[in-house]
Amino acid sequence: MKKVFPLIVVLITLSVLGIMFIQVQWIKNAIQVKKDQFDQSRSKAMHEIRNNTQDLFLSKLNQQTGITFLNETARRRELEQHFTVQYFKVDEMQQIIQQALRNNGIKQSFEFGVTNIFYNIVLYSDGFKSEFMPESWSIRLTNGNAAQQENLYVYVREPKGYLIEQMSWMILASIIFTAIIIWAFTLTVRTLFSQKKLSEIKSDFINNMTHELKTPLATISLAVDALTNSKVIGDEEKIRYYSAMIKDENKRMNKQVETILQAARIEREEISLNRTELDAHAIIEKTAHNVALRLEEKQGALSLNLRATKSKIYADEVHFSNLIFNLLDNAIKYSAQDLKIEISTSNSVGQMLTIRIKDNGIGMTKETQAHIFEKFYRAHTGNIHDVKGFGLGLSYVKSLVEAHGGRVRVESALGKGTTFIVSLPLVRN
Repeated sequence: MKKVFPLIVVLITLSVLGIMFIQVQWIKNAIQVKKDQFDQSRSKAMHEIRNNTQDLFLSKLNQQTGITFLNETARRRELEQHFTVQYFKVDEMQQIIQQALRNNGIKQSFEFGVTNIFYNIVLYSDGFKSEFMPESWSIRLTNGNAAQQENLYVYVREPKGYLIEQMSWMILASIIFTAIIIWAFTLTVRTLFSQKKLSEIKSDFINNMTHELKTPLATISLAVDALTNSKVIGDEEKIRYYSAMIKDENKRMNKQVETILQAARIEREEISLNRTELDAHAIIEKTAHNVALRLEEKQGALSLNLRATKSKIYADEVHFSNLIFNLLDNAIKYSAQDLKIEISTSNSVGQMLTIRIKDNGIGMTKETQAHIFEKFYRAHTGNIHDVKGFGLGLSYVKSLVEAHGGRVRVESALGKGTTFIVSLPLVRN
């Protein structure tokens, strides 16, 4: 799995990059094809304009003189000797150009100008300017042997914008589909990482659960073996001792199983709260008293600084007690030498009771703080089994706090201790 996962990510990445490269090349080729087509249309339109202007000149000459040119030679000779657009009106020339452009699919507005051999403008539209000439389409209206050399300049406004407009739907569709591919790729990679993380959490949880259940099972097995010993059978005191041991270990196992089932109920949102009006200070003091023996074993100290003037909350007594206990239990588990825990309360803005549980333990990294409330997550401390538990305690805390309409956050620094801050809504009058 460790080798396959990076290979899958690399292959997907290469595939997406390849598709994006092909898309870009396809768009570039499509634009080039469209540009070539436009250039062909432009060239065809300009030749059509030249032919139509020559036809119009001969038609006007025929109307004036009655001369009809029966063959191509006579027609060419007449054009070489006498052709000029100065016989045309601006409207006539404009109509010829417009018709030719429309016939070839060019619909932009335009301006035109015709120059003689000395590059003087002899016929032009109202909007044509001499500075348009370098950017205009041009064609010689007469052949090289003509007496009067005249060139036509047609300035079409924004031909580049025309190409983009013609291809806009293709480019837009390509961008949309490329974005969908990138989004799908990102989602796939995120899912792969999520599945990989889930697999690691699952393995970690199974290892922890096996370790946690193995110890009481081993103790029960030894106690059962002791009870069958001939020396113990006749000793009532030892029978009671080993029976109590079995009972305690059985309770311990049941508690572990109940923790797992409780986590499952929270996940399915099946947990039910029997909420009543409680004095949070009283619950905190009671829970602190219950962990006093564990603190003595670790030579630790717990101080209470309950300064909140309002401490009435609407909560489930059992779950709220468990909430405080889990935070204290977490502080004791991840403690250093000379453990000191402080519980303080205050009233914050918005009718909230703020509870701070601060310790001087081993602390957490930023990465650990980002995942500390996730189910089954456990901070690594060198040995996966050096701290007992399934990694459900803080997930349970977060779920309960949110179920009571509050919020919880953590402040910590590695080697400098941890502070859990719980905010719960106060009872309103």
